[in-house]
Amino acid sequence: MEFAGFTLRNNLFVAPMAGVTDRPFRQLCKKMGAGLAVSEMVTSNSLLYGSAKTLRRANHTGEVEPISVQIAGADPKMMAEAAKHNVDNGAQIIDINMGCPAKKVCNVMAGSALMQHEQLVGEILDAVVGAVPNTPVTLKFRTGWNIANKNAPNIARIAESAGIRAVAIHGRTRCQQYTGEAEYDTIAYVKTLVKIPVIANGDITTPEKARHVLDVTGADGVMIGRAAQGRPWLFREIEHYLKTGEKMAPAPVAEIHAILMAHLVDLYDFYGLDTGVKVARKHISWYTKGLIGSAAFRKVMNTLPTVELQRQAVDEFFLRYAEEHEHLQYEENKTQEEALAA
Repeated sequence: MEFAGFTLRNNLFVAPMAGVTDRPFRQLCKKMGAGLAVSEMVTSNSLLYGSAKTLRRANHTGEVEPISVQIAGADPKMMAEAAKHNVDNGAQIIDINMGCPAKKVCNVMAGSALMQHEQLVGEILDAVVGAVPNTPVTLKFRTGWNIANKNAPNIARIAESAGIRAVAIHGRTRCQQYTGEAEYDTIAYVKTLVKIPVIANGDITTPEKARHVLDVTGADGVMIGRAAQGRPWLFREIEHYLKTGEKMAPAPVAEIHAILMAHLVDLYDFYGLDTGVKVARKHISWYTKGLIGSAAFRKVMNTLPTVELQRQAVDEFFLRYAEEHEHLQYEENKTQEEALAA
């Protein structure tokens, strides 16, 4: 796929997720079939550039290009400065966050709260595009602030006029958060209004759902977030299905064990041992959520204080699981996407 001046492997995107899409996760998803992975959002507040969290979020050492960095804020000047700062530190694409529904973000008029103020949206986009004229800028937003105010079409037109190179749209309003079902009619309508690429996001959990969303929206690509937590191989499954129309055979337990262990090594290296163990817990939980016999394992695993004990517990669980099952088995005959959504 041609996207913002880059040739991507495909039209599958990893959605930016705070506390999830760190460098190890982005690298893994790209390895497993994603065409592009957007970083966790980086604050536009320059006072925080030196914090350990911000420095980690801006760490792209060894990452497969193109490197897309998401910035968040509500002040046009500060957003422009943040864009320049990140380009100076290796960003090749700047993505602007106008989709985050979190209260702490919306309460400072950032994220999806900006959709209530279309004039300010235009000012921010103009400032950022003008600040980094040689770097493509993209925008992620929602269908609107609430059901009565679905202004995604207006935002998309403002974005195109400002020089935004592509937009990603989550099929929910801010007030819906992540509840209910995503709708795609608004995304389909936006696609008829603008010439820039439109990426569809929301509830894309299976290869068949990805095909359906592409068909009903006419979107240029799909963006996947929560469904890839603990399931990064979803991207290769979707890639295969879109190319062939056939589903891939499920990954054997032994391969998933290897993927998780390699992921843990990257997390320990990236965060350091103490923080790495803590961050790894949520990923291990996602990999095993809903598996038959996994509840007791997760309860114990979350108490283990060291890398050695954590790795040993994961090894023992998956080696035992592989002896009993060739593929992952979920409680009550659920598929993995059903188990993760539960």
